[in-house]
Amino acid sequence: MDLSGSWRAAATHDELRRTFHEPQLDDRAWCEIEVPGHWAHVPELAEERAVLHRFRFEAKAPGDDRRTWLDFAGICQQGDVWLDGAYVGDTEGYFVPHSFEITDLLRSRTEHVLAVDVSCPRFGDVNARTDLLGAFLDPELSGAAFLNPGGIWRPVTIRETGCTSIRHFRAVCVDANPTRARVTMRCVFDTPASGQVVLRTEVAGRDHEFRHPAAAGENRVEWTFDVPDPQLWWPHPLGEQPLHDLTCSLVTDGVRHDRRSCRIGFRSVRMNDWKLSVNGARMFIKGISMLPSAPRPGDADERMIAADLKAVRDAGLDLVRCHTHIARPEFYDRADELGLLVWQDMPMRGLMARSVRKQAVRQTREAVDLLAHHPSVAIWCAHDEPHRRPDQPLATPPVLSQQMPSWNRAVLDSSVKRVLERTDGSRPIVAHTGVPPHLPQLDGTSSDFWFGWNGGRASDLTGWIARFPRMGRFVSAFGAATVDPSAALLTGVGWPSIDWPGLAVHVGADPASLQHLVPPRHIRNGEDWARLTQAAQANIVRTTIEQIRRLKFRPTGGFIHHYLADASPEGGFGVLDHGRRQKPAWNALVEACRPVIVVSDPLPVMSRRGDRFELAIHVVSDLHDTIDDAVVTATATIGQRVIRRQQWTGSVEADDCSLIGTFVFEVPDSPTADTDGLEVVLNLETAGIVAENLYLSQLI
Repeated sequence: MDLSGSWRAAATHDELRRTFHEPQLDDRAWCEIEVPGHWAHVPELAEERAVLHRFRFEAKAPGDDRRTWLDFAGICQQGDVWLDGAYVGDTEGYFVPHSFEITDLLRSRTEHVLAVDVSCPRFGDVNARTDLLGAFLDPELSGAAFLNPGGIWRPVTIRETGCTSIRHFRAVCVDANPTRARVTMRCVFDTPASGQVVLRTEVAGRDHEFRHPAAAGENRVEWTFDVPDPQLWWPHPLGEQPLHDLTCSLVTDGVRHDRRSCRIGFRSVRMNDWKLSVNGARMFIKGISMLPSAPRPGDADERMIAADLKAVRDAGLDLVRCHTHIARPEFYDRADELGLLVWQDMPMRGLMARSVRKQAVRQTREAVDLLAHHPSVAIWCAHDEPHRRPDQPLATPPVLSQQMPSWNRAVLDSSVKRVLERTDGSRPIVAHTGVPPHLPQLDGTSSDFWFGWNGGRASDLTGWIARFPRMGRFVSAFGAATVDPSAALLTGVGWPSIDWPGLAVHVGADPASLQHLVPPRHIRNGEDWARLTQAAQANIVRTTIEQIRRLKFRPTGGFIHHYLADASPEGGFGVLDHGRRQKPAWNALVEACRPVIVVSDPLPVMSRRGDRFELAIHVVSDLHDTIDDAVVTATATIGQRVIRRQQWTGSVEADDCSLIGTFVFEVPDSPTADTDGLEVVLNLETAGIVAENLYLSQLI
């Protein structure tokens, strides 16, 4: 039975909270609210952080050999549940499903009142976060800081089972190759009496039965079976994406009492020194972060999610990072179908308070139950940037401040990682991101680089990684924010003396970084300045990706751009704006992520007559076959005048970055037109493959 529809809701206060669950309470004056949904859409409740919900329904009592369950698929963030005046239980965790048995309560009457007290916190101390809402409340992720995500945002249903019922269920493909796939199952079920229980699994045309002598009460069972000659699931650059319906039935005395089902794909994922392999095939990861498709989880729909993921695949990327949130179920279904890998964060970012540890561990276990069967989920990540925010934004991860012991890194992240290892040992697990090498192991994790945004130039990245190669093994965030030219705070007569802190908050940025990206002093108005931020972002995206790809596997295993689409109409780090319109950085991203690119050392922004250049030319190929008889041409021009052309012929190694040669030329001293600039054009041609690139420098 689906309990979706029009409920009654009222703001919480102490007196009403004591009586709101009573069936005889008159709620006719309460607001109407749609469930599933968010109370922010009801004007009278939009600013509330705790709201009382009530729903009246009719339901018949189950049969003597049947049990009835009340299921909440998602409540943001915490709830207390009553039925017909009796307390049923509590919920916590916006993505965690909760189930309560109501068999006896339904037998006492046919007309029922369901009452739920739901609360959702505001964002607290930036260096002692107590919520596990991740991107939905984080003020640094634009669009989230001012919106209230509270509500019963997923369906509420009543279901029946036999007298023996499944409480928790998990299916994981722990290993796969062309000859067999190994699937590990976990089932927690409840039975009223001891006896033999059969757990029957059907998948890919194969049936498997596991017999278990059950005790009365709750039983936890794990078992493993093999599927011979499986069709392997591949990321889209490497192959097809076959998926299979898996059904687990719980049977006693020949009668099926309950069942659970999911779709699963057979594949293996491994990561060694930040180099990822799928089914034994090594991949250089080209990825992008995604914020929630809508700042309130219930506002996203399947069409919006599918469009975002299709855009990622069309851009030539092969991985999406769910940035500090668990997405809607449709997200993972669509990623499975499109062959996109998923880097899955837990909803923890920055310094977390000690009080979150118990819930973080529990919700991590629930996340594995929800997502472990999805072949697209390739990497678990416990915690994003578990350190204090520096007073001044940095282009590189803070190193000195992370040398001291940290409760977040040592205790919280280790606890979450341990749960992931125990519940799902089939995927790589990243304890945290943005942590440089530190005592005692001096290992570190991935790095977030903000060259060109928080300081320096985008072209500084290669030199930094050359000095500290261990910090360049995987780049988990980079990019720059832009401001929409129509942003309200840019208008008026005060330019450039505008509300910079207010503008920065709206786009999830730092005022100093915005002004470093494009200094506003010599820009005539805010609209022109905003357009220049978009051009600067495109340059940072292109330059950073080209440098990272030149370091392919030596030492870098891949990158993740921060992020796909702006959550705020005022702007953000997205290469798509709030309305999913392409910014200039979109084309820069697409071109830099093509399977084969030809690249040069970056040119300086400005050049002088007489300057001498020695540019290293590389071809980067993600193809798994050698490119034979490739012809690479480099041409330097000023205006219409060719000052140097050089050509190379040969083969390009498969799945590698190949140094082609050094392009040497001098800028002539002869005068040129004021509008002329230095251009370096690169071309690669061979059978079926053409790659081009262009570098510009202003002559002074």
